[in-house]
Amino acid sequence: MSKINTSEELMNYISKMDHNNSVLQFTIPGKGKFAIVLQEEIKEVDSIENDVEANPQLGQMIQESQNQYDKGERMTTSELIKSLSVEDFK
Repeated sequence: MSKINTSEELMNYISKMDHNNSVLQFTIPGKGKFAIVLQEEIKEVDSIENDVEANPQLGQMIQESQNQYDKGERMTTSELIKSLSVEDFK
């Protein structure tokens, strides 16, 4: 466990973190023990693109949904909830 006395030291440790060195445990005198975990950033667009590549039917569904939205053929979440009844869940 590292002992960190300045913000510059902390930034130096953080800048060295990567996929293989993703956990930093340290103490700050007078404050206590800390742990920082580096998590990979997931780009939502990339994951959707990957899903569409793996399943072309998903891409078609997204396109159809976008077309309906553009035409005004849509329902808000509030409208959907209001339209549901107990009977819909039986």
